[in-house]
Amino acid sequence: MEIYVLWIVVFLALAFDFINGFHDTANAIATSVSTRAIKPKLAVLMAAVMNFLGAITFTGVAKMIGSGVANPADLEFGIEIVIAALLSAIAWNLITWWFGIPSSSSHALIGSLAGAVIVGAGMNSLNASGFIDILKALLLSPLIAFAMGFLLMWILKRVFAKSSPHTINKGFRGGQVITAMFQSFSHGTNDAQKAMGIIVFALVAAGVQENTDHIPFWVQLSAATAMALGTSVGGWKIIKTMGTKIFKIEPINGFAADIGSAVVILTATLIHLPVSTTHVITSSILGVGSAKRFSAVRWGVAGRIVVAWFITIPITAVLAMFFFWIIKTLFL
Repeated sequence: MEIYVLWIVVFLALAFDFINGFHDTANAIATSVSTRAIKPKLAVLMAAVMNFLGAITFTGVAKMIGSGVANPADLEFGIEIVIAALLSAIAWNLITWWFGIPSSSSHALIGSLAGAVIVGAGMNSLNASGFIDILKALLLSPLIAFAMGFLLMWILKRVFAKSSPHTINKGFRGGQVITAMFQSFSHGTNDAQKAMGIIVFALVAAGVQENTDHIPFWVQLSAATAMALGTSVGGWKIIKTMGTKIFKIEPINGFAADIGSAVVILTATLIHLPVSTTHVITSSILGVGSAKRFSAVRWGVAGRIVVAWFITIPITAVLAMFFFWIIKTLFL
């Protein structure tokens, strides 16, 4: 029976990854689609391919997810904890996708896993240092991305101050194709690894694998494929929010936002820290908009997005506790 439960976990993890793909498609292509640098269908296809390539290139973030929140080998109900966490994260992703809110899949997963561990094994089972490191990365990366976006836009404004708007838009519209590819690749390097990490967490909890230091290739391949397939579906509601409702993005703005956020995400991947690609990219767009003209940003829309950021971890933690209680009541 244990092996069947484990396969349920793998299915749920890949379902989360698939939903993460279409939920976060907007992260990589919203700016390039909104400025018409790339046609929407081509942008989604390109994002899917680059997400896949990014996902199979690195494993450091997966290892951090697998051991950063808790040690799966020490958990009596490790498999049930993972199932509760995944059900919570999936539910929250679907809710926020339906309402077009660019919330964080990373926050949803981390909050859900922490909540499930607390209710299933106790507060002492949380890996305090690892969990704090993850929270630091999640909280600091948007601030860094905002500063990067602001700085890049500030520099570009001064470099091209005497150029005509038509010439600038034409040149940077072509550049956005490259930055969107870079953005999609960096997204895959960080986001798909979270599903890999949760699968390995379950493998160790089930006793199939000794530790989280090794990410099997089949886990990499399946997670990368699920992310790419999800990306190919597209998340048009969130694309609309990211690309048009924060402020009117022009090609030079999209170029700066893509470069700034992609650098932050890829840097985090290289130092094995999971970040919210949604938060990073939204913050970079806000930074670019502020550098362009502070009043150009629709701060009311930005405020609603920020509220979603702050409530995601506590809500998903409570939701995961609820799911674990149901599982424990019905099956344990």
